[in-house]
This record gives sequence, structure tokens and C-alpha cells, in this order.
Amino acid sequence: MRSRRSCLAVPGSNTRFLSKAQGLPVDEVFLDLEDSVAPGAKEQARKNVIEALLTGDWTGKTRVVRVNDLSTAWTYRDVIEIVEAAGDALDCLMLPKVEDAVQVAWLDMLLTQIEKAIGLPVGGIGIEAQIESARGLVNVDTIAAASPRLETLVFGPADFMASINMRSLVVGQQPPGYTEGDAYHYVLMRMLMAARMHDLQAIDGPYLQIKDLDGFAKAAHRSAALGFDGKWVLHPTQIESANAIYSPTQEDYDHAELILSAYEHATTVDRRGAVMLGDEMIDEASRKMALVIAAKGRAAGLVRTKFFQPPA
Repeated sequence: MRSRRSCLAVPGSNTRFLSKAQGLPVDEVFLDLEDSVAPGAKEQARKNVIEALLTGDWTGKTRVVRVNDLSTAWTYRDVIEIVEAAGDALDCLMLPKVEDAVQVAWLDMLLTQIEKAIGLPVGGIGIEAQIESARGLVNVDTIAAASPRLETLVFGPADFMASINMRSLVVGQQPPGYTEGDAYHYVLMRMLMAARMHDLQAIDGPYLQIKDLDGFAKAAHRSAALGFDGKWVLHPTQIESANAIYSPTQEDYDHAELILSAYEHATTVDRRGAVMLGDEMIDEASRKMALVIAAKGRAAGLVRTKFFQPPA
């Protein structure tokens, strides 16, 4: 899995932002051709994005381009021009407003044709599918199974809120009058189940009140607690918070690595399926939970500070 704790949105029409994004400590940058680009600027934005991919320094970052959605006249040219010109400098394409598995299958087929035509490895470019409507959520299981290229499901809260007629104009906050529980819990869990069923990552969408860092952190903690892998960031001030919230703590990471080491010793040396680690009983289920935390810690660049010592 690629680390996607922080996924920075960068308008393809803004060359200054395209340059600045290269130096920011985010896990993923997606260069946007869709909602953040005005209709009259779409074609120039494609050229800007190609130039940025080919000449920019994106070291350590997952490089993604969000194309326009399939209801528009721009999508197929987005895919063809970006991949033909800069496919070897691209990790994934993000397809917005996905409502049916056939849309992901279309992108998969077009990518395969382009890769074959220009000599890129077939299947090398991944897909991120953005779920932004009631129909997309209802069809999320088949969408998640639509292509082996698929890497992530991404929640698009603004369009989703409009799709279901939610009575709110503030993206990411609880709607007025909803005083008990979390209005987004079902949506997030529904997407998470589909993602995990098909070994995909789940990414939470943006929090638009960029000066409200406490609100951003609260929204991020909500999806991180459920198991989401990361969240969109719209401004550099949100990056540090996202990276921290979607990473395990050093203590949890060390504990996970200790469980894995202790369990491996128990099963291979002591030939036992359950063993004590201090005051804690660990078994195969413990190993599976520890694998999740350890993998996220390693992806975040954490280094273990505690090591297992077999009992004498």
C-alpha cells in the first residue's frame, strides 16, 4: 500500500500552486483538472499538469491526476493527453463522480489501450474512484470490484451532501439539527467495508473551512478512528494534522512490532499458537491487528524503538 495520510488537492490551472506543492510534506498530490478548474481553463490546465509531472520533483509523493467526470466532454482527452505525454511520471488517475462499475471499467480499458500503444507496462497506472452521490454509494460494492487497477475509494462530501439533499452548506460539519450521533457515519462505514472487502484504501474527503484547524482535526479523527487511511488537504496548514492523525503513535507502532516478533517466536520456536507478551495474551487475531498498525507505521516512516527479547 502507498501511504496516503495526506492527499493534497492542487488546481491544474495554477502554476504557482503546482510548483509549491512539490516541496510540501504530503503523501499524495493530486493535480486537479475537475472542479477547481474553470471550463475555459481546462485545456491549458492539462498542459500545466503535463509540464509539472515531467519537470517537477515529486520525490516521495504519490502522483495523481484527477480528470473530469464522465458526464463532461473533457474526460477522454484528459486521459489520453495526460497518459500519452506523462504516463511514466504518473502513479494513478482519479475518476470523480463514479456511480457505476462500468465507469471504472471504461477507464481501465482506455488506460490499457494507451499503455499498449506507447509501451508502458500494462496495469501500471492505478485508479482512484471518488464516490460522490447516493447512486455511487449504493453501487459501491460493484465499483470496488470493477478493476484490478483500483487502489482507493475516495469520499466526496460536497456533491454527496447535495445528492441526498442534506440541509447544510458547510462541508464536513454536522448538519444543523443533527444533535445525536454522526450524520456521516453510515456513509464512511459503507465505503470502508467495500474498500476492505477488495483490499483497497479508503480516503476521507476535504474539510473546506481551511482556517478551522480544530474542525479539521475533529473530522479527521472521526474517519481515522473507523480505519480510514487518509484525508484530503486543501491548504498547507492542514498537512501536519493529517499526517499525525492517520499515523499510529510511536507507542502503538512499537507495541504492534513487539506483538509480531513475539508471535513469530512463539509459533516457530516454541511451537505454540498463543503466548504471553507481558500481561497480554496474544494469538493469531492479535497478529492480524498488529499487522495493520505496523504497516501504517512503516508507511509513515516510523522506526521502532523497542525490540522483543525471548524469555530465558
